[in-house]
Amino acid sequence: MQTEKVIEHIVNWLKDYATNAKMNGFVVGVSGGIDSAVTSTLCARTGLDLLVLEMPIHQGKNQVTRADRHIDWLMENFPNVNRQPVNLSPVFDNLVAALPDVENEEERFMSLANTRARLRMTTLYYFAALKKYLVAGTGNKVEDFGVGFYTKYGDGGVDLSPIADLVKTEVWEVGRVLGVNQEIIDAAPTDGLWGDNRTDEDQIGASYPELEWAMKMDEEGKTEDDFSDRQKEVFIIYKRFNSSNKHKMIPIPVCEIPEGLK
Repeated sequence: MQTEKVIEHIVNWLKDYATNAKMNGFVVGVSGGIDSAVTSTLCARTGLDLLVLEMPIHQGKNQVTRADRHIDWLMENFPNVNRQPVNLSPVFDNLVAALPDVENEEERFMSLANTRARLRMTTLYYFAALKKYLVAGTGNKVEDFGVGFYTKYGDGGVDLSPIADLVKTEVWEVGRVLGVNQEIIDAAPTDGLWGDNRTDEDQIGASYPELEWAMKMDEEGKTEDDFSDRQKEVFIIYKRFNSSNKHKMIPIPVCEIPEGLK
């Protein structure tokens, strides 16, 4: 990959899109992970306004610390960057308290995890509307179009996606060239939706390099019968996520009324 040219291309694309849309800049939620670090840095490089939001919801301390240090680095290097902390923990707790009780708390863990992402999306759009900014998404190609590892109308609710044509290893490479803090590059990817230290790999059962391989094999028309051992296991994992999350990757189904019925 011609990383410097890829960076220049994305920065120009972001700037042109915002200018043509007559918007003032961007808002990005920064989590302490590589995707949001790279996205926020690319947006900062446009020279347009960038508001970076910290939106912890009972977040692990290490995630918050990495996000803080990344934002400090952005503000030291780009005068167009401002930060806005928003503690969403009490909002989340009040919403949970307002919902009906369930017999088994574990039954709603996934629902509440996705609720965290949707609260953050709502917060991003609040500031976007207030300041005439675009919400820049932080999803990469494997997450957005491979395994669908994101929350519908949560971190999937954005105005534009600057890194969604880059697989995770390419995002790491872009981050290295951009000068993103090494601790972020080294950190195990996590969606930060659980209030603990579980990683994406813990949840999916495969690493991002493995998923990138499986995505490529799937695009080439391979099937699980073409592989054995760990490769077969990874391919099956990829296909399972790709199939179950397909609803996130296709347009919303519309019930079309036959002409004669209107």
